[in-house]
Amino acid sequence: MDILIKNTYLISISEKREKIEKNVDILISGDKIKKIGRNIKSTGKEKIIDATNKIVMPGLINTHSHIAMSIFRETVDGYNMQQWLEEKIWPMEEKLMPKDIYYATYLSAIEMVRSGCTTINDMYYMAEESIKAVEEVGVRLQTTRTLMSATDDSEERMEQLKKLVEENKEKDLITINAGIHGLYTTKEEDLKKYLEFAKKEGLRVNMHFCENSQEVEDIKKAYKVKSPVDVIEKYFTEYNTILAHSVKLTDEEIKRLGKYKNISVSHCPVSNLKLGCGIAKIQKMVEENINVSLGTDGQGSGSNLDMFETMKYTALLQKGVNEDAVYMPAYEAMKMATINGAKALGLENEIGSIEENKKADLIIIDMESEQMQPVNDIISDIVYNAKGSNVETTIINGNIVMENRNLKCKEEIFIYNKCKEIINRIKE
Repeated sequence: MDILIKNTYLISISEKREKIEKNVDILISGDKIKKIGRNIKSTGKEKIIDATNKIVMPGLINTHSHIAMSIFRETVDGYNMQQWLEEKIWPMEEKLMPKDIYYATYLSAIEMVRSGCTTINDMYYMAEESIKAVEEVGVRLQTTRTLMSATDDSEERMEQLKKLVEENKEKDLITINAGIHGLYTTKEEDLKKYLEFAKKEGLRVNMHFCENSQEVEDIKKAYKVKSPVDVIEKYFTEYNTILAHSVKLTDEEIKRLGKYKNISVSHCPVSNLKLGCGIAKIQKMVEENINVSLGTDGQGSGSNLDMFETMKYTALLQKGVNEDAVYMPAYEAMKMATINGAKALGLENEIGSIEENKKADLIIIDMESEQMQPVNDIISDIVYNAKGSNVETTIINGNIVMENRNLKCKEEIFIYNKCKEIINRIKE
């Protein structure tokens, strides 16, 4: 059924339109936005959504996460990055079974939909189970089979990745990328093989990069370089690549990366703060024309998948560390959560902004809550005051997956209970 959204405030994130438009109608036909205008007449066959005094904006795009880590939310606190990972998380992850991944991902997919995130880029184990879960909920997913030399045979991993690509190549909501856990966990010979495979298959590349000081030193030692960016310039310049975190880059390294338009950074401020990694120089990256998108990381370190929270932290941190309130305008943070994310994922011609003939991935925000009233500046109000709970309706690929806060998928309590059982078993 077609959908006609009536009388909304529109924040399209389109360079062709005003930042904010009033009294706009949006006609969705199939999986696409057919028409944007005023007083669009109904044929009587569309589902009508009255969005008077509400905001329609593009669905939020999370470019770095580990979505099956929902079960590890707040299991470990007060540990620095490498200690948290090696002593706490990896031992628990070894106990995970395929069905655990399914239920844990399902919980994350519910969290995404409820907080207005319509697309997520994932790096985790047993991707087949994550794909099953997000398909049932109706979320757009990019995922991978991540290479990590300490635990993986590179040849076997490439065969698994190739199978994953074949199984999902005809799916509209699923995209497969090449995932590299990090340079510090990947041998150089394995890296070369994997990148050659990615080139052959035409895959985009995702990788953790310079998340903490120890990682930087480990990369220098393993690859015999003066800077981790030396490795990027040697191997990655012809690949469409997302570098997650990039906290420990110097101004000079940022300037070097800015020369390559195919390289994006996924900024994960909440996770980086919680693990004591530091604050990435996002303002400097913007000035050097690097495409910066936003991510939450997994809930084991990032706590939740609320991209409104991520936008707020992104803007506030850059103002604070640079001691300049002019830095990082709210609209810039909003672009990072929408169109910049689409660019990072190679989907900017399909999603990330609300335009005619693009995919219908959008959310409706209810402003009638105490933390958003009175509304003096809509964009700033969304970035600084809105929460995932302000999202009233979520539409992905033309399908209403949540309406008036009611989900169209499995009973939530059932999923919650399954996830409780999983983490209790693992902790035992």
